[in-house]
Amino acid sequence: MWPFRTVGAVREPYSLALFPLKTVLFPGGLLPLKVFEQRYIDMAKACLTGNRPFGVCLITQGEEVATPAGALPAIANVGTLARITDWDMPQLGILHVATLGETRFQIRRHAVETSGLLIGEVTPIPAEPALALAETYQPLANLLELIAARVGPQNFPAEREYGDASWVGYRLAEFLPLPLHIKQSMLEINDAEVRLQVLQKFLTDQGVL
Repeated sequence: MWPFRTVGAVREPYSLALFPLKTVLFPGGLLPLKVFEQRYIDMAKACLTGNRPFGVCLITQGEEVATPAGALPAIANVGTLARITDWDMPQLGILHVATLGETRFQIRRHAVETSGLLIGEVTPIPAEPALALAETYQPLANLLELIAARVGPQNFPAEREYGDASWVGYRLAEFLPLPLHIKQSMLEINDAEVRLQVLQKFLTDQGVL
């Protein structure tokens, strides 16, 4: 199994199991997964046993499922830690896991194990400074409340922080029907206000606001 060590506030590189997907996970977001490839079942079991996260990163080219030729997908170099919060195995060989997005990380390099599991050398990305939601972005928070009511509590984070600029921006980027490369750019932005500005302009141009 891959080497792992806990990293605190120091931005030291460490090894992390990666789960490339055609989705973008944001800090604080919920991501349910249906796992059936043995490499990821083993990864999930190891994470549960060791109480540690794995990394979710966007596939920019290629497929989620292993191909007969064994070609690896191209992946974005910024991802998000995913912590398993619940799991179930309704049938042999199929694992359902519920995950919660934690902090972001940057992939410095990655390699593949004999099992086909990708292992990244990653550097933690510090959380954005806390920033109160400015009054000018209140319509975005109002829209997010409508989205939360529509998707239902089972699909929306239980802890709601409508007064936090980062949280509102992450949730909107998560739930709005944006192209994946735009979602990825929203993840990589390190300024909560810039993220809100981009989202507000998009929604205004679409006639939503």
